[in-house]
Amino acid sequence: MAKTTTRKPPIRKKTSKKTNSFFSAKFFIISISFLLIVTAVFHYRNAILYYFSFKSDKIYKEDKMAQARIFQVLKNHQDKVVGFDVSQFQGNINWKEIDSVEHLVPLQFVFIRATAGNDKVDSKFKENWKNAKEHNFIRGAYHYYRPNENSLEQANNFIKTVKLQKGDFPPVLDIEQLPKNQSIDSLKVGLKRFLKKIDEHYKVKPIIYSGEKYYTSFLKEEFSEYTFWVANYNFWVEDIKDDWLFWQFSEKASIEGITEKVDLNIYNGTPKMLLYLTVE
Repeated sequence: MAKTTTRKPPIRKKTSKKTNSFFSAKFFIISISFLLIVTAVFHYRNAILYYFSFKSDKIYKEDKMAQARIFQVLKNHQDKVVGFDVSQFQGNINWKEIDSVEHLVPLQFVFIRATAGNDKVDSKFKENWKNAKEHNFIRGAYHYYRPNENSLEQANNFIKTVKLQKGDFPPVLDIEQLPKNQSIDSLKVGLKRFLKKIDEHYKVKPIIYSGEKYYTSFLKEEFSEYTFWVANYNFWVEDIKDDWLFWQFSEKASIEGITEKVDLNIYNGTPKMLLYLTVE
């Protein structure tokens, strides 16, 4: 009589709690990432269709998402005034060709770099300053402040270079760098000396330009008597804040007449309000 063989049940490997947690976390991250992508595509659908479908032969082929954001931001601010800013880094500009951003939004003002530090004069300032006026742009001149150089010498450099006329913007102080050889408190003293000197000479309170982080860290409260032109290129930021006079929202715009990429700016008001801001 044959023996009956009893089979042992197969040994099942136990799945550790750590493994389950790992896969759960991985699935969660993938799901959230997918959701964010879908949300972004849906939100920017009109902008993406515009730039991907109709502009694929343009210069911004390598930078479509940045252009899509420009489209979206401009769409959100149709009641505002749009302008740009230039320096010698934009090279030779054909001012006759400049009139709008992709024939969608007219360009009405321009900020032009005049000086930097205590001795630098922008090599294209004189030419750009003259052409901006001749082509009916409201123009403004800005000084790039170097924290480790004498503030009054910097103010004198700007004053010597820039002659404002009726209809121009007030002077602009561009502060972006942190000091290397002094404290933040010393920097603030220098900035105040610069601003006071400029105010006394031109009889108009200057505008301060800076990045949003710099602005919120110490400029906003310490220099609250001034108005601000703030730079923020964050992809998810689409609306100008109430306390920003100007918003530089992109550094990657393409404008006919300028071969290099250009910064775009929005004024926080109407065309009529913009005229009230200019020098009388």
